[in-house]
Amino acid sequence: MDSLVLALDQGTTSSRAILFNAAGENLAQAQQPFEQHFPQPGWVEHDAEEIWRSQLATARQALSGVDAAQVAAIGLTNQRETVVIWERASGRPLTRAVVWQDRRTSEDCARLKAEGHEALVRARSGLTLDPYFSATKIATWLHQHPEWRARAQAGELAVGTIDSWLIWNLTEGRVHATDVTNASRTLLMNLHSGEWDEDLLRLFEIPRALLPEIRPSAADFGHTTLLGGSIRLGGVAGDQQAALFGQGCVQAGQAKNTYGTGCFLLMHTGAQALASTHGLLSTRAAQVGAQPQFALEGSVFIGGAVVQWLRDGLHAIGASHEVEALARSVPDSGGVVFVPAFTGLGAPHWKPDARGAILGLTRGSTQAHIARAALESIAFQSADLLDAMQADASAEGIRLSELRVDGGACANDFLMQFQADVLGVPVLRPRNLEATALGAARLAGLQAGVWGEGGGLAVERRFAPGLSPGVDPRAVWRSALQRVL
Repeated sequence: MDSLVLALDQGTTSSRAILFNAAGENLAQAQQPFEQHFPQPGWVEHDAEEIWRSQLATARQALSGVDAAQVAAIGLTNQRETVVIWERASGRPLTRAVVWQDRRTSEDCARLKAEGHEALVRARSGLTLDPYFSATKIATWLHQHPEWRARAQAGELAVGTIDSWLIWNLTEGRVHATDVTNASRTLLMNLHSGEWDEDLLRLFEIPRALLPEIRPSAADFGHTTLLGGSIRLGGVAGDQQAALFGQGCVQAGQAKNTYGTGCFLLMHTGAQALASTHGLLSTRAAQVGAQPQFALEGSVFIGGAVVQWLRDGLHAIGASHEVEALARSVPDSGGVVFVPAFTGLGAPHWKPDARGAILGLTRGSTQAHIARAALESIAFQSADLLDAMQADASAEGIRLSELRVDGGACANDFLMQFQADVLGVPVLRPRNLEATALGAARLAGLQAGVWGEGGGLAVERRFAPGLSPGVDPRAVWRSALQRVL
């Protein structure tokens, strides 16, 4: 019986492929980096064909020695918002992909805001007008190349986020599709209907003929014959939504936090889209079947990056993993509070001009106190984000009962215990930290019948809150934060 699922994890700096068995265990994996292009300050581009080649190569490496007939399905997860434009006839990209980090359309977004379009965009898409998202990238191409617009209207060109680009190539041009999670990050999809929004298409002047068909996350996305046999494509989701699904967060109130360079926190809100009044984004969660699913999303700009600064800027540690021992070498932070606003503060504060501060220093302060305060800052920022989520969700009776975690920094036991303490709820760390790839695999496996719905989370460790009642470790953080704000 078919029991293997291949996950393709196309990221911002590398392409990966991981082969899972029916128990959700990693059997094989491969990874290949690709080049980053920075043609001007604030511009970030990728070679879309290099992305495709690297992803195909890793898929073949992960399946080396495996009979393709054993692979029940392929799941795909990807860097979100990055967009490609290509010719339908040849499959050739017309230019490099413009990456989610790219800021070239900042002035366009400011102009649209000044013209009063922010309310419409927010109400329809759940997002804000920002270069982060895909629509202004596409609009800029069409404004700069009128001949592309004519070809787009004639049905000769295709546009898509990275998932669509890979689906097109895997199916050799037979399928031009995306899933609801990726579509919900474009500024073009109506968050509530799950369809391309005609008013948003008019606002950004983007022809409907350019865009892919929107499908549920677990669905038929065609099949590929490029990996030694005919294998179906059964699951697609943007990276953060895939991680939410991989962590088993499929019911309202369940949340996950990915601790990477920054922190990406998503809370599932069930079958209802919540309009945030606390600086968060409303987005689609991975969809299985006909019922739409939604989430609130927020991000912390500086998470694990503060540890990198301790290593590379302060030279307090030689390697990132050394920070836990240094932080544990003192009983507390000695009154030191670290607000790591190196690139401003993200949600829920949204202060791009804020700058970092280390407060409460005395003659007795050491590198260990600063290291401890740095780790505590990651937990404090995440707690602020969860407060905003709970404030948005509480009116609907949605409450957080636990936090599920993934990402490199969640291996730090001190940080995870402190996170549980400041939140007052348990923190669950899974055995398999590959939540993003596992989420894509689970979606495909559901579609193929490898797994049933409601797969539980295999927990490696549960961190229970351990502070005495009445103790509020966030009081000094709030005071320091106000000074920075």
